[in-house]
Amino acid sequence: MTTSSRAHPRFLLPLLSFLRPYKLRLLCAAIALVVAASGVLLLGQGLRLVVDLGFASGNAQWLNWALMGTLGVVAIMALASACRFYLVSWIGERLAADLRAQVFHHLLTLEPEYFFRNGAGEIQSRLTADASVLQSLFGSSLSIALRNLLTFIGAVVLLLMTSPWLTLMVLLGIPLAVVPVIWFGRRVRRLSRSSQDQVAELGRYAGEALQGIETLQAFHHEAEDQKHYGRRVEEAFVAARARIFQRALLTGFALFITFTAVGIILWQGGHDVLAGRMSPGELTAFVFYALIAAGAIAALAEVAGEVQRAAGAAERLLELLAAQPSIAAPEHPLALPKPLEGRVAFEQVTFAYPSRKDQPAVEDISVVLQPGERVALVGPSGAGKSSLLKLLLRFYDPLAGRVTLDGVDIKHFDPRDLRSCLALVAQEPVLFTGSAEDNIRYGRPEASIEEIRQAAAEAQALDFIEALPQGMQTWLGPGGVQLSGGQRQRLAIARALLCHPRVLLLDEATSALDAASEQRVQAALDRLMQGRTSLVIAHRFATVIAADRILVMDQGRLVAQGTHQELLQTSALYRQLAELQFRQAS
Repeated sequence: MTTSSRAHPRFLLPLLSFLRPYKLRLLCAAIALVVAASGVLLLGQGLRLVVDLGFASGNAQWLNWALMGTLGVVAIMALASACRFYLVSWIGERLAADLRAQVFHHLLTLEPEYFFRNGAGEIQSRLTADASVLQSLFGSSLSIALRNLLTFIGAVVLLLMTSPWLTLMVLLGIPLAVVPVIWFGRRVRRLSRSSQDQVAELGRYAGEALQGIETLQAFHHEAEDQKHYGRRVEEAFVAARARIFQRALLTGFALFITFTAVGIILWQGGHDVLAGRMSPGELTAFVFYALIAAGAIAALAEVAGEVQRAAGAAERLLELLAAQPSIAAPEHPLALPKPLEGRVAFEQVTFAYPSRKDQPAVEDISVVLQPGERVALVGPSGAGKSSLLKLLLRFYDPLAGRVTLDGVDIKHFDPRDLRSCLALVAQEPVLFTGSAEDNIRYGRPEASIEEIRQAAAEAQALDFIEALPQGMQTWLGPGGVQLSGGQRQRLAIARALLCHPRVLLLDEATSALDAASEQRVQAALDRLMQGRTSLVIAHRFATVIAADRILVMDQGRLVAQGTHQELLQTSALYRQLAELQFRQAS
């Protein structure tokens, strides 16, 4: 997954479609923006009137009216600015929220291989950080740019009306003052990114060390980690020192240039006032508008950098939205047969993972699982056992052959309908942040609490759940970290039980349990598998011996099948597996 280092601003144009539902708010924000910008420009005229009609004329009444008028303009400008800020910020947040939701919804339609290929962490970063960049652009930077563009144009017009000669000096001087400031600003931004990267590396290193604290201490690695972390702290300090030095130079240079420019304008303007070519109020307004014009140019230059950064973020997010799932429902999907018998067949199936297309994971497999049959898959690591489960779940499609359910190619079903009649219990159970009830209910959100408790009881999980501080409502933490491996496995089994699947897929579901828990869960699984088609990846003798049929796989091929006793007599590979893995067999 790659993107250009300097994305073109055209990548922002498709995002305008997200703003269509909020046209009225956009119109109100535009009106508030124009009013606020006009208010800033009117302040200059207010200052002119205060000086000319109040101070210069010595007329207290005129001074009072000029000040009251100026304060009125300030009040209107403040109200308009507040409205603009709220409306524009609301639009930016709304756009980021809508964009995140649409990207996330689309991501859930993509096959697992997409995330393996592109990295879930990278995709997550795009979903959060890149959307925040766009929120900042649309919720702040663009309105700042438009406001400054309006004020710059208005300020230049008023400058020309006041003194064309001084205006020419200002327009020539602005680039001389602003360009160095922009150059310094870019250096500060680059150094800021470097400093942020160093701080992020500090966090990553510390997080890794703290998460692996037991391993760290077990290998008495404290001194080494303290040394490595200390070196990274110094690197972060050096980067921060360079940043604050450049920031100090930028601040000093900006102040020097600004006040030097004001001094030159006052000097030239003062001579014009003495010569009668300009009133004191006009000179005050002129200095005010000159500062406004210079500040607007600097702000526009800053926004240009934000636009470039946001264009890159938009390109990355649009790339996610453009990704098309390779596993999708057909245009006219078939409904699942009713009643569903659960006959599963692999017909001359060959499959290779996209990243290893020249190394078939499954090669020319033909096997039929009869309704209600319990079939165990055995074989050395990398034999292709898990690949069969992934093909049946239709995480992938075979390169040749087909997989059928009740005689129908599973490609003709909507993948969601297909998976609704399957249940998977993986060797490494995956739990989600939430309570025990949330995790069991995961496959059937509409299930009642009685059904959840029944599933937990059948999975031998109810006793330990009720012993938790809040029972079913106990918060388990990310990934169920507060539970032991065996407890997490039993929760995963309860989740599968609650779905009442027609076909069970078990990747050694009892592997993480102790002997006593394994016996209880195995008994629950035996009851669960009665009348259901079950495909079980087995590493333990108790699981294998209970199967109706055993499939022996090696290097992606089906090399033998039969009962335990038959295979002991006919398959050398099976005898070896029984000797090495199924210790209980002896």
